[in-house]
Amino acid sequence: MTLSGRVTRRSLISLAVLNFFLADARDGLGPFLDGFLATHGWSPMTLGFVATLGGVLGMIATPLFGAWVDESHRKRLLIALPVVLVTVASLWTLITPNDASVFGGQSATAVVGAIVGPALMGLTLGLVGQQQFSHQVSKNEFWNHAGNVFSLAGVYVASTYFGQNGVIGLMILTAAATLVAVFFIRPQEIDHNVARGLEQDDGGPGPSGYSVLISSRGLILLAITLMIFHFGNAPISRLIAQNFSIQLGTPFRTTAITTGVSQVSMIAVAVAAPWIIARFGLGFAFIVALCALPVRGAIAGFFPEFFSIYPVQILDGVGAGLIGIATPIAVERILSGSGRFNVGLAAVMTVQGIGASSSNMVAGWLTHLGGYQLAYWVHGGVAALALAVFLIGRHDIAPHSKPGRGSAKGSLAAG
Repeated sequence: MTLSGRVTRRSLISLAVLNFFLADARDGLGPFLDGFLATHGWSPMTLGFVATLGGVLGMIATPLFGAWVDESHRKRLLIALPVVLVTVASLWTLITPNDASVFGGQSATAVVGAIVGPALMGLTLGLVGQQQFSHQVSKNEFWNHAGNVFSLAGVYVASTYFGQNGVIGLMILTAAATLVAVFFIRPQEIDHNVARGLEQDDGGPGPSGYSVLISSRGLILLAITLMIFHFGNAPISRLIAQNFSIQLGTPFRTTAITTGVSQVSMIAVAVAAPWIIARFGLGFAFIVALCALPVRGAIAGFFPEFFSIYPVQILDGVGAGLIGIATPIAVERILSGSGRFNVGLAAVMTVQGIGASSSNMVAGWLTHLGGYQLAYWVHGGVAALALAVFLIGRHDIAPHSKPGRGSAKGSLAAG
């Protein structure tokens, strides 16, 4: 037995393996899409539209899926089925990169992939419980980024020696490994009341849908902060992949290097995050993450040479890595006892998706207007606004400790 006294080592090891392989299987082509399509003649404006379309569809689907996860007792299936569909859609795009496969396949990927995040967080909370949740989120992120590094190295080697067929084979293998891992988690060890943010089921209806978002000041300010942050942060790695894939003519290897640097940085952040949060508080982790973005944009804007990707992508690991860990922890604290953790997290993800989706078209326009450097400067500078919003609502967004069950519901009702 392990931390919670009811979860076996088998389930926790399977959860780690799931996060390791899900890093690749959940996103399909993921960071390679832009570099791959850019070398096939797709313009930054068109690629921005593809990303925006996918983002909007995912944004619409996410809160509905979050509510579904709260109600469902089949959380493993809600991870496994999207993995199969995303892999099929991505292979379609890779084998036949035309309008139908790119717009159709990536739209399908965005919709079905939107359920994986809430399902994985609900599954994690239901396995380990509230007390161990923050530590387990950091562990999840560690294995997720380690899996990304493994995948990127695999793509680099596979594309070097076997070309596109090697990439296709690797995608199929990681999807299969993900399915094996998810089904090795024992379903009877998932507490579905805890998974939705309840210590026990008292029969109360709890808030539902968007009412969770509009009734909690902390959740609203967190969502706005993340919307602004992702508006600034989301396009930078995409633009770097496009820029240097075109310059160097090697989309898979170039993207593997640029993305690999940020993933290694995120591994270090995942290891350090529990200590940072315990020693300095959740609010400090958010501040460090929000400060990393303007520095990142300035470096990318100042230095157009390839070597600049190293500090730029290391800072991406610091900013996005800490945000990825701190966000579900903050939502769980804000909504503790409400029974609507997954739909609340999904609502936050939806609002942050507005920022990420709208940024892609803006980034494409800025690149067309003044080149990649202008886009780096503008999007990096946006983070100052996110930092200002966070500082205004810091104590609501990142409470020092989770409220009690009764106080959480009371704050939601009073909000």
